[in-house]
Amino acid sequence: MDLYIKLFEVLFPVFLVVGIGYWYGKKDPKFDTKFITTLAGNIGLPCIIFYSLTTSNVEFFVFLRFLYYTFLYVVLFAILGILILKILKKDVYRLLPPLILPNSGNMGLPICLFAYGKTGLAIGAAITSVIVILHFSLNILLASRKFSYKPLINCTSVYALIVSLFLVYFGIPIPGFLENTTFLISYSTIFLVLMSLGIALANLRIFSLKESLIFTFTRIIIGPLIGFAFVNFFNLSGIEAGVMFIQTSMPSAVLTYLIARMYSPKNISDNIASTVVVSTFFSFITVPIVVFFALKYFG
Repeated sequence: MDLYIKLFEVLFPVFLVVGIGYWYGKKDPKFDTKFITTLAGNIGLPCIIFYSLTTSNVEFFVFLRFLYYTFLYVVLFAILGILILKILKKDVYRLLPPLILPNSGNMGLPICLFAYGKTGLAIGAAITSVIVILHFSLNILLASRKFSYKPLINCTSVYALIVSLFLVYFGIPIPGFLENTTFLISYSTIFLVLMSLGIALANLRIFSLKESLIFTFTRIIIGPLIGFAFVNFFNLSGIEAGVMFIQTSMPSAVLTYLIARMYSPKNISDNIASTVVVSTFFSFITVPIVVFFALKYFG
């Protein structure tokens, strides 16, 4: 019974805030989430990375390991995604991002926080930082078919990660006022990104259900299977195993659609929008199963 109570405590606040955002998105379809996305990307997420990494007492090399695990996960998933897209005779460049980049920020981070506390948030932030960097490099490269250093240089999360790892490596404590400030912004950001996820779901449309179901199956079924294989192959246990399993089980990231809308043709962005919507709605079924498993075996 305690496990089910814990499961409810982890998922209820996440799904409730997403539901509030969905309700608000239906009530006010013209509401522009660009402000939330910009605020979260430029200020909120860097604060989450900085706060969680510098106050969690997690060792420096743990973060490095998870940076490596995440990058390797994306590479392996990219190989699988390319094979699937080639079989379906689809654009193997522009349609690859929603397959390989999970929604580890909007949905994954709060779940890791509620499931495993500050340590779970720190490891989850390490994973998310890699995904965010790939959004502003690989995702834009695939969407536009040309590489630019500018988005990566302007990505404040990169600098937050570098500074945080520097402080952790040398064991430099941060002043109380800075910890309190980043704490406040971090937890405010978690609420805002969950709200924006719900609003996005209310406004995005499904254009190609059959393809979206195939991509969804790849993202939310095969994704956690590969994540579980990582847990076993790298002999992860406890919080490390749980966070890795949860983060690799997330649906397609909403940011893949936003970037596609900026850099890709409309038919591509519509296709990605469908994948984001379908995979997110199906994740409301799969994520509770994943979190239950993570709490039971990686508690």
